[in-house]
Amino acid sequence: MSSSQSRDELKSKLNLETSRIRWHELQTYFARGQVVRVVPELDLLEVATELAADNKPRFEQWMQDGRVGEVAPDTAQDWYDRNAELWAVVIAPWVLVQDRSGHVLH
Repeated sequence: MSSSQSRDELKSKLNLETSRIRWHELQTYFARGQVVRVVPELDLLEVATELAADNKPRFEQWMQDGRVGEVAPDTAQDWYDRNAELWAVVIAPWVLVQDRSGHVLH
């Protein structure tokens, strides 16, 4: 099996595990520092696949670019206030989340 086949299979598996979840349901994971924000411009499944495959260089580049990382306190508060519905996928111990609502903090 080639590496691309195994990545495609992993991505397909993760697609089945991706779902929408309300921010209030993620509070315990957020408090533990296990929630990872993914900007809407990135493919959530691609990011999850790269994390699961332990592709550190790619993941570190996204983090340096500010496209993947911790949930900032103001973002967490905004999501809490409106109990935002986010797309999420678990790559234990991490929960990757993405806000596709188009809502922008002012």
